[in-house]
Amino acid sequence: MTESLENKNRMGTEPIPSLLIKMSLPIIISFLVQSVYNLVDSIFVARLSEKALTAVSLCFPVQNIMIAFAVGTGIGTTALLSRYLGMDDKKRVASIATHGLILATISMLAFVLFGIFFSDFYAKTQSTDPEIIQYTKDYLFVILLFCGGVFFQIFFEKTLQSTGNTVYTMITQGTGAIINIILDPIMIFGLFGFPMLGVRGAALATVIGQISGALVGVIFHTKKNKDVNFEFKGFKFHFENLNLIFSIGLPSIIMSGIGSIVLFFMNAILYTFGSSAVAAYGIMYKLQSFAFMPMFGISNALLAIVSYNFGARKKARIKEAISLAMKASFAIVGLAVLLMWIFTGQIFDLFAATDEMRAIGVPMIRIVSLSLIVSIPSVVGVGGIFQALGNWKFPIFQSFLRQVIILLPVFYLFTKTGNLTFSWWAFVVSELVNGIVCVIFIRRDIKNKIDVLPDNI
Repeated sequence: MTESLENKNRMGTEPIPSLLIKMSLPIIISFLVQSVYNLVDSIFVARLSEKALTAVSLCFPVQNIMIAFAVGTGIGTTALLSRYLGMDDKKRVASIATHGLILATISMLAFVLFGIFFSDFYAKTQSTDPEIIQYTKDYLFVILLFCGGVFFQIFFEKTLQSTGNTVYTMITQGTGAIINIILDPIMIFGLFGFPMLGVRGAALATVIGQISGALVGVIFHTKKNKDVNFEFKGFKFHFENLNLIFSIGLPSIIMSGIGSIVLFFMNAILYTFGSSAVAAYGIMYKLQSFAFMPMFGISNALLAIVSYNFGARKKARIKEAISLAMKASFAIVGLAVLLMWIFTGQIFDLFAATDEMRAIGVPMIRIVSLSLIVSIPSVVGVGGIFQALGNWKFPIFQSFLRQVIILLPVFYLFTKTGNLTFSWWAFVVSELVNGIVCVIFIRRDIKNKIDVLPDNI
Protein backbone atom coordinates (compact mmCIF):
# COMPACT_ATOMS: atom_id res chain seq x y z
CA MET A 1 0.00 0.00 0.00
CA THR A 2 1.36 3.43 -0.92
CA GLU A 3 2.01 6.19 1.57
CA SER A 4 -0.70 8.28 -0.08
CA LEU A 5 -3.33 5.59 0.39
CA GLU A 6 -2.22 4.95 3.94
CA ASN A 7 -2.70 8.62 4.80
CA LYS A 8 -6.16 8.67 3.24
CA ASN A 9 -7.23 5.56 5.10
CA ARG A 10 -5.87 6.93 8.37
CA MET A 11 -7.65 10.27 8.15
CA GLY A 12 -10.92 8.74 7.05
CA THR A 13 -11.07 5.35 8.79
CA GLU A 14 -8.70 5.10 11.75
CA PRO A 15 -10.50 5.21 15.13
CA ILE A 16 -10.77 8.82 16.27
CA PRO A 17 -9.09 8.39 19.69
CA SER A 18 -5.92 6.89 18.25
CA LEU A 19 -5.97 9.26 15.26
CA LEU A 20 -6.30 12.35 17.45
CA ILE A 21 -3.51 11.16 19.75
CA LYS A 22 -1.19 10.27 16.87
CA MET A 23 -1.81 13.57 15.11
CA SER A 24 -1.96 15.93 18.09
CA LEU A 25 0.88 14.52 20.19
CA PRO A 26 3.68 15.40 17.74
CA ILE A 27 2.13 18.86 17.25
CA ILE A 28 1.86 19.37 21.03
CA ILE A 29 5.47 18.31 21.50
CA SER A 30 6.65 20.57 18.68
CA PHE A 31 4.64 23.51 20.08
CA LEU A 32 5.97 22.87 23.58
CA VAL A 33 9.51 22.75 22.23
CA GLN A 34 8.82 26.02 20.41
CA SER A 35 7.56 27.59 23.64
CA VAL A 36 10.50 26.23 25.60
CA TYR A 37 13.03 27.95 23.40
CA ASN A 38 10.99 31.17 23.53
CA LEU A 39 11.16 30.91 27.31
CA VAL A 40 14.88 30.11 27.16
CA ASP A 41 15.37 33.26 25.07
CA SER A 42 13.80 35.33 27.83
CA ILE A 43 15.68 33.47 30.59
CA PHE A 44 19.06 34.30 29.04
CA VAL A 45 18.04 37.87 28.14
CA ALA A 46 16.86 38.43 31.73
CA ARG A 47 20.41 37.73 32.88
CA LEU A 48 21.60 40.70 30.86
CA SER A 49 19.29 43.11 32.68
CA GLU A 50 15.67 43.86 33.48
CA LYS A 51 15.74 46.54 30.77
CA ALA A 52 16.82 43.96 28.18
CA LEU A 53 13.92 41.70 29.19
CA THR A 54 11.53 44.65 29.05
CA ALA A 55 12.72 45.49 25.52
CA VAL A 56 12.17 41.95 24.26
CA SER A 57 8.70 42.02 25.83
CA LEU A 58 7.96 45.26 23.96
CA CYS A 59 8.74 43.48 20.68
CA PHE A 60 6.03 40.86 21.27
CA PRO A 61 3.20 42.73 19.49
CA VAL A 62 5.10 42.93 16.19
CA GLN A 63 6.42 39.38 16.53
CA ASN A 64 2.93 38.10 17.17
CA ILE A 65 1.51 39.84 14.11
CA MET A 66 4.31 38.38 11.97
CA ILE A 67 3.70 34.87 13.28
CA ALA A 68 -0.04 35.43 12.85
CA PHE A 69 0.39 36.01 9.12
CA ALA A 70 2.57 32.91 8.84
CA VAL A 71 0.17 30.73 10.84
CA GLY A 72 -2.96 32.19 9.23
CA THR A 73 -1.70 31.47 5.72
CA GLY A 74 -0.65 28.01 6.86
CA ILE A 75 -3.99 27.25 8.53
CA GLY A 76 -5.98 28.39 5.50
CA THR A 77 -3.81 26.27 3.23
CA THR A 78 -3.93 23.25 5.57
CA ALA A 79 -7.71 23.23 5.93
CA LEU A 80 -8.23 23.40 2.18
CA LEU A 81 -5.56 20.81 1.45
CA SER A 82 -7.18 18.41 3.92
CA ARG A 83 -10.64 19.09 2.48
CA TYR A 84 -9.61 18.50 -1.13
CA LEU A 85 -7.55 15.46 -0.18
CA GLY A 86 -10.73 14.10 1.41
CA MET A 87 -12.51 14.80 -1.89
CA ASP A 88 -9.59 13.26 -3.84
CA ASP A 89 -9.25 16.45 -5.93
CA LYS A 90 -5.51 16.41 -6.74
CA LYS A 91 -5.66 19.38 -9.10
CA ARG A 92 -7.17 21.65 -6.44
CA VAL A 93 -4.65 20.35 -3.90
CA ALA A 94 -1.71 21.42 -6.09
CA SER A 95 -3.28 24.80 -6.85
CA ILE A 96 -4.01 25.58 -3.19
CA ALA A 97 -0.48 24.56 -2.12
CA THR A 98 1.09 26.87 -4.72
CA HIS A 99 -1.12 29.81 -3.82
CA GLY A 100 -0.35 29.31 -0.15
CA LEU A 101 3.40 29.35 -0.80
CA ILE A 102 3.13 32.56 -2.83
CA LEU A 103 1.08 34.23 -0.10
CA ALA A 104 3.64 33.23 2.52
CA THR A 105 6.41 34.78 0.40
CA ILE A 106 4.52 38.05 -0.12
CA SER A 107 3.79 38.33 3.62
CA MET A 108 7.43 37.66 4.45
CA LEU A 109 8.65 40.46 2.16
CA ALA A 110 6.23 42.92 3.78
CA PHE A 111 7.68 42.25 7.24
CA VAL A 112 11.26 42.46 5.96
CA LEU A 113 10.50 45.96 4.65
CA PHE A 114 8.88 46.92 7.96
CA GLY A 115 11.99 45.77 9.82
CA ILE A 116 14.31 47.78 7.57
CA PHE A 117 12.37 51.05 7.60
CA PHE A 118 10.31 51.11 10.81
CA SER A 119 12.22 49.26 13.58
CA ASP A 120 13.68 52.50 14.93
CA PHE A 121 10.32 54.27 14.81
CA TYR A 122 8.56 51.45 16.63
CA ALA A 123 11.21 51.29 19.36
CA LYS A 124 10.85 55.01 20.06
CA THR A 125 7.07 54.65 20.46
CA GLN A 126 7.53 52.05 23.19
CA SER A 127 9.79 53.80 25.69
CA THR A 128 11.64 56.98 26.58
CA ASP A 129 14.57 55.08 28.08
CA PRO A 130 17.50 55.20 25.58
CA GLU A 131 18.78 51.79 26.67
CA ILE A 132 15.39 50.09 26.26
CA ILE A 133 14.90 51.83 22.89
CA GLN A 134 18.23 50.50 21.59
CA TYR A 135 17.56 46.97 22.85
CA THR A 136 14.10 46.99 21.25
CA LYS A 137 15.45 48.24 17.92
CA ASP A 138 18.30 45.70 17.87
CA TYR A 139 16.05 42.72 18.61
CA LEU A 140 13.20 43.70 16.29
CA PHE A 141 15.43 44.54 13.31
CA VAL A 142 17.09 41.12 13.27
CA ILE A 143 13.85 39.19 13.87
CA LEU A 144 12.11 40.91 10.95
CA LEU A 145 15.03 41.05 8.52
CA PHE A 146 15.41 37.26 8.61
CA CYS A 147 11.74 36.37 9.09
CA GLY A 148 11.78 34.09 6.03
CA GLY A 149 12.75 31.26 8.37
CA VAL A 150 9.58 31.45 10.45
CA PHE A 151 7.30 31.93 7.41
CA PHE A 152 8.59 28.92 5.49
CA GLN A 153 9.04 26.74 8.56
CA ILE A 154 5.40 27.23 9.51
CA PHE A 155 4.15 26.83 5.94
CA PHE A 156 5.83 23.48 5.36
CA GLU A 157 4.85 22.27 8.81
CA LYS A 158 1.23 22.98 7.90
CA THR A 159 1.44 21.15 4.55
CA LEU A 160 2.77 18.12 6.43
CA GLN A 161 -0.09 18.38 8.95
CA SER A 162 -2.66 18.38 6.15
CA THR A 163 -1.73 14.78 5.28
CA GLY A 164 -1.37 13.59 8.85
CA ASN A 165 2.45 13.65 8.83
CA THR A 166 2.60 15.48 12.14
CA VAL A 167 5.65 13.58 13.42
CA TYR A 168 7.73 15.43 10.83
CA THR A 169 6.50 18.79 12.12
CA MET A 170 7.74 17.77 15.54
CA ILE A 171 11.19 17.03 14.12
CA THR A 172 11.16 20.28 12.14
CA GLN A 173 10.39 22.44 15.15
CA GLY A 174 12.64 20.36 17.39
CA THR A 175 15.58 20.98 15.09
CA GLY A 176 15.02 24.74 15.13
CA ALA A 177 14.51 24.79 18.88
CA ILE A 178 17.63 22.80 19.73
CA ILE A 179 19.79 25.00 17.49
CA ASN A 180 18.29 28.13 19.07
CA ILE A 181 18.82 26.89 22.63
CA ILE A 182 22.45 25.97 21.88
CA LEU A 183 23.21 29.30 20.18
CA ASP A 184 21.42 31.52 22.75
CA PRO A 185 24.13 31.60 25.46
CA ILE A 186 26.92 31.49 22.86
CA MET A 187 25.68 34.56 20.98
CA ILE A 188 24.26 36.51 23.93
CA PHE A 189 27.26 36.17 26.26
CA GLY A 190 30.04 35.58 23.72
CA LEU A 191 31.09 32.03 24.64
CA PHE A 192 33.76 29.95 22.87
CA GLY A 193 35.41 33.00 21.35
CA PHE A 194 32.19 34.31 19.80
CA PRO A 195 31.59 38.07 20.22
CA MET A 196 29.14 39.09 22.96
CA LEU A 197 26.07 40.35 21.09
CA GLY A 198 23.57 40.69 23.95
CA VAL A 199 19.96 41.18 22.84
CA ARG A 200 20.99 41.11 19.18
CA GLY A 201 22.56 37.69 19.81
CA ALA A 202 19.26 36.37 21.19
CA ALA A 203 17.52 37.49 18.00
CA LEU A 204 20.21 35.94 15.78
CA ALA A 205 19.97 32.62 17.63
CA THR A 206 16.20 32.65 17.10
CA VAL A 207 16.30 33.33 13.36
CA ILE A 208 19.09 30.81 12.73
CA GLY A 209 16.95 28.20 14.49
CA GLN A 210 13.93 29.18 12.39
CA ILE A 211 15.87 29.03 9.12
CA SER A 212 17.23 25.60 10.08
CA GLY A 213 13.71 24.39 10.84
CA ALA A 214 12.49 25.72 7.49
CA LEU A 215 15.20 23.81 5.61
CA VAL A 216 14.27 20.59 7.43
CA GLY A 217 10.59 21.25 6.62
CA VAL A 218 11.39 21.61 2.91
CA ILE A 219 13.31 18.32 2.96
CA PHE A 220 10.48 16.45 4.70
CA HIS A 221 7.89 17.91 2.36
CA THR A 222 9.91 16.88 -0.70
CA LYS A 223 10.66 13.37 0.56
CA LYS A 224 7.55 12.44 2.58
CA ASN A 225 4.60 14.57 1.44
CA LYS A 226 3.82 12.95 -1.91
CA ASP A 227 0.12 13.88 -1.75
CA VAL A 228 0.83 17.63 -1.87
CA ASN A 229 2.64 19.01 -4.91
CA PHE A 230 3.23 22.48 -6.33
CA GLU A 231 2.31 23.55 -9.86
CA PHE A 232 4.71 26.29 -10.99
CA LYS A 233 4.73 25.35 -14.68
CA GLY A 234 1.97 27.31 -16.39
CA PHE A 235 0.80 28.62 -13.00
CA LYS A 236 -2.12 31.06 -13.01
CA PHE A 237 -3.09 33.12 -10.00
CA HIS A 238 -6.76 32.60 -9.14
CA PHE A 239 -8.46 35.04 -6.79
CA GLU A 240 -10.95 32.30 -5.94
CA ASN A 241 -8.18 30.28 -4.29
CA LEU A 242 -6.83 33.41 -2.63
CA ASN A 243 -10.29 34.09 -1.20
CA LEU A 244 -10.65 30.51 0.00
CA ILE A 245 -7.32 30.56 1.83
CA PHE A 246 -8.03 33.92 3.42
CA SER A 247 -11.60 33.02 4.35
CA ILE A 248 -10.15 30.31 6.59
CA GLY A 249 -6.80 31.80 7.59
CA LEU A 250 -7.75 35.46 7.89
CA PRO A 251 -9.56 34.98 11.22
CA SER A 252 -6.32 33.72 12.76
CA ILE A 253 -4.45 36.71 11.35
CA ILE A 254 -7.06 39.20 12.52
CA MET A 255 -7.39 37.57 15.92
CA SER A 256 -3.66 37.67 16.50
CA GLY A 257 -3.58 41.18 15.09
CA ILE A 258 -6.22 42.21 17.59
CA GLY A 259 -4.23 40.44 20.29
CA SER A 260 -1.07 42.30 19.31
CA ILE A 261 -2.85 45.66 19.39
CA VAL A 262 -4.27 44.83 22.81
CA LEU A 263 -0.81 43.72 23.98
CA PHE A 264 0.58 47.05 22.76
CA PHE A 265 -1.90 48.96 24.93
CA MET A 266 -1.48 46.54 27.84
CA ASN A 267 2.26 47.28 27.83
CA ALA A 268 1.48 51.00 27.74
CA ILE A 269 -0.86 50.68 30.75
CA LEU A 270 1.61 48.53 32.66
CA TYR A 271 4.46 50.92 31.92
CA THR A 272 2.72 53.42 34.23
CA PHE A 273 3.45 50.93 37.03
CA GLY A 274 7.13 50.77 36.01
CA SER A 275 9.35 48.60 33.77
CA SER A 276 9.18 45.75 36.30
CA ALA A 277 5.46 45.38 35.55
CA VAL A 278 6.17 45.15 31.79
CA ALA A 279 8.97 42.63 32.36
CA ALA A 280 6.81 40.49 34.69
CA TYR A 281 3.93 40.55 32.21
CA GLY A 282 6.35 39.48 29.48
CA ILE A 283 7.25 36.41 31.53
CA MET A 284 3.59 35.64 32.12
CA TYR A 285 2.78 36.11 28.45
CA LYS A 286 5.32 33.51 27.36
CA LEU A 287 4.33 31.18 30.20
CA GLN A 288 0.68 31.52 29.20
CA SER A 289 1.62 30.71 25.61
CA PHE A 290 3.44 27.62 26.89
CA ALA A 291 0.34 26.47 28.77
CA PHE A 292 -1.82 27.06 25.68
CA MET A 293 0.34 24.80 23.51
CA PRO A 294 -1.45 21.50 24.29
CA MET A 295 -4.75 23.09 23.26
CA PHE A 296 -3.19 24.52 20.11
CA GLY A 297 -1.78 21.09 19.27
CA ILE A 298 -5.13 19.40 19.76
CA SER A 299 -7.00 22.08 17.79
CA ASN A 300 -4.48 21.88 14.92
CA ALA A 301 -4.98 18.12 14.71
CA LEU A 302 -8.73 18.62 15.00
CA LEU A 303 -8.64 21.12 12.13
CA ALA A 304 -7.16 18.54 9.75
CA ILE A 305 -9.47 15.74 10.98
CA VAL A 306 -12.65 17.81 10.78
CA SER A 307 -11.68 19.31 7.40
CA TYR A 308 -10.91 15.91 5.87
CA ASN A 309 -14.02 14.21 7.22
CA PHE A 310 -16.22 17.19 6.38
CA GLY A 311 -14.98 16.88 2.81
CA ALA A 312 -15.66 13.14 3.00
CA ARG A 313 -19.06 13.87 4.68
CA LYS A 314 -18.46 11.60 7.68
CA LYS A 315 -20.63 13.11 10.38
CA ALA A 316 -20.04 10.64 13.20
CA ARG A 317 -16.26 10.96 12.98
CA ILE A 318 -16.45 14.76 13.10
CA LYS A 319 -18.62 14.82 16.23
CA GLU A 320 -16.53 12.21 17.99
CA ALA A 321 -13.34 14.14 17.25
CA ILE A 322 -14.79 17.40 18.61
CA SER A 323 -16.01 15.77 21.81
CA LEU A 324 -12.71 14.02 22.47
CA ALA A 325 -10.69 17.16 21.73
CA MET A 326 -12.66 19.14 24.32
CA LYS A 327 -12.28 16.48 27.02
CA ALA A 328 -8.54 16.08 26.40
CA SER A 329 -8.02 19.86 26.51
CA PHE A 330 -9.75 20.18 29.88
CA ALA A 331 -7.62 17.41 31.38
CA ILE A 332 -4.29 18.73 30.10
CA VAL A 333 -4.95 22.40 30.86
CA GLY A 334 -6.18 21.55 34.35
CA LEU A 335 -2.85 19.87 35.05
CA ALA A 336 -0.94 22.84 33.62
CA VAL A 337 -2.80 25.29 35.86
CA LEU A 338 -2.09 23.14 38.92
CA LEU A 339 1.63 23.12 38.14
CA MET A 340 1.66 26.90 37.61
CA TRP A 341 0.13 27.40 41.06
CA ILE A 342 2.59 25.06 42.77
CA PHE A 343 5.80 26.28 41.12
CA THR A 344 5.13 29.99 40.67
CA GLY A 345 8.08 31.06 42.80
CA GLN A 346 10.47 28.72 41.04
CA ILE A 347 9.36 30.12 37.68
CA PHE A 348 10.54 33.59 38.63
CA ASP A 349 13.80 32.20 39.97
CA LEU A 350 14.59 31.09 36.41
CA PHE A 351 14.37 34.70 35.22
CA ALA A 352 16.55 36.14 37.96
CA ALA A 353 13.54 38.23 38.91
CA THR A 354 13.89 41.27 41.13
CA ASP A 355 11.80 41.51 44.30
CA GLU A 356 9.50 43.97 42.54
CA MET A 357 9.00 41.66 39.55
CA ARG A 358 8.25 38.78 41.90
CA ALA A 359 5.74 40.81 43.93
CA ILE A 360 3.87 41.68 40.75
CA GLY A 361 4.32 38.37 38.94
CA VAL A 362 3.41 35.68 41.49
CA PRO A 363 -0.24 36.71 42.03
CA MET A 364 -0.49 37.62 38.34
CA ILE A 365 0.38 34.11 37.15
CA ARG A 366 -1.91 32.43 39.68
CA ILE A 367 -4.91 34.57 38.74
CA VAL A 368 -4.38 34.64 34.97
CA SER A 369 -3.79 30.86 34.86
CA LEU A 370 -7.43 30.37 35.93
CA SER A 371 -8.53 31.99 32.68
CA LEU A 372 -6.91 29.15 30.73
CA ILE A 373 -9.56 26.68 31.90
CA VAL A 374 -12.53 28.75 30.74
CA SER A 375 -10.79 29.60 27.44
CA ILE A 376 -10.88 25.99 26.18
CA PRO A 377 -14.12 26.23 24.13
CA SER A 378 -12.85 29.30 22.29
CA VAL A 379 -9.35 27.93 21.57
CA VAL A 380 -10.56 24.52 20.38
CA GLY A 381 -13.58 26.02 18.62
CA VAL A 382 -11.66 28.64 16.69
CA GLY A 383 -8.60 26.52 15.92
CA GLY A 384 -10.28 23.24 15.11
CA ILE A 385 -14.00 23.69 14.37
CA PHE A 386 -15.08 27.07 13.01
CA GLN A 387 -12.26 27.41 10.50
CA ALA A 388 -12.57 23.80 9.36
CA LEU A 389 -16.25 24.39 8.60
CA GLY A 390 -15.59 27.65 6.76
CA ASN A 391 -17.07 29.88 9.48
CA TRP A 392 -14.58 32.76 9.45
CA LYS A 393 -16.84 35.54 10.74
CA PHE A 394 -17.43 34.29 14.27
CA PRO A 395 -13.74 33.76 15.21
CA ILE A 396 -13.11 37.40 14.37
CA PHE A 397 -16.11 38.51 16.40
CA GLN A 398 -15.15 36.46 19.45
CA SER A 399 -11.57 37.71 19.40
CA PHE A 400 -12.79 41.30 19.25
CA LEU A 401 -15.32 40.58 22.02
CA ARG A 402 -12.78 38.90 24.28
CA GLN A 403 -9.91 41.35 23.95
CA VAL A 404 -11.17 44.73 22.78
CA ILE A 405 -14.68 44.92 24.23
CA ILE A 406 -14.01 43.10 27.52
CA LEU A 407 -10.34 42.56 28.45
CA LEU A 408 -8.74 45.91 27.66
CA PRO A 409 -11.47 48.18 29.09
CA VAL A 410 -12.00 46.01 32.19
CA PHE A 411 -8.26 45.77 32.83
CA TYR A 412 -7.87 49.54 32.43
CA LEU A 413 -10.76 50.23 34.81
CA PHE A 414 -9.42 47.76 37.36
CA THR A 415 -5.97 49.43 37.31
CA LYS A 416 -7.64 52.70 38.26
CA THR A 417 -8.17 51.18 41.71
CA GLY A 418 -4.40 51.35 42.09
CA ASN A 419 -4.37 47.63 42.88
CA LEU A 420 -2.50 45.86 40.08
CA THR A 421 -3.13 42.42 41.62
CA PHE A 422 -6.90 42.92 41.45
CA SER A 423 -6.58 44.03 37.81
CA TRP A 424 -5.49 40.55 36.65
CA TRP A 425 -9.03 39.26 37.26
CA ALA A 426 -9.96 41.03 34.03
CA PHE A 427 -8.43 38.06 32.17
CA VAL A 428 -10.77 35.61 33.93
CA VAL A 429 -13.80 37.78 33.25
CA SER A 430 -13.05 38.13 29.53
CA GLU A 431 -12.33 34.43 28.96
CA LEU A 432 -15.40 33.32 30.91
CA VAL A 433 -17.80 35.49 28.92
CA ASN A 434 -16.14 34.57 25.64
CA GLY A 435 -16.14 30.86 26.51
CA ILE A 436 -19.90 30.90 27.09
CA VAL A 437 -20.50 32.66 23.76
CA CYS A 438 -18.25 30.15 21.94
CA VAL A 439 -20.14 27.17 23.37
CA ILE A 440 -23.37 28.63 22.00
CA PHE A 441 -21.90 29.06 18.51
CA ILE A 442 -20.21 25.65 18.49
CA ARG A 443 -23.58 24.03 19.21
CA ARG A 444 -25.11 26.11 16.41
CA ASP A 445 -22.50 25.08 13.84
CA ILE A 446 -22.81 21.41 14.80
CA LYS A 447 -26.57 21.61 14.31
CA ASN A 448 -26.49 23.56 11.03
CA LYS A 449 -23.45 22.09 9.28
CA ILE A 450 -22.67 18.67 10.76
CA ASP A 451 -25.99 17.19 11.88
CA VAL A 452 -27.42 17.74 8.40
CA LEU A 453 -24.87 15.38 6.84
CA PRO A 454 -26.18 11.91 5.88
CA ASP A 455 -25.85 9.10 8.43
CA ASN A 456 -24.88 6.34 6.01
CA ILE A 457 -21.42 7.56 5.05
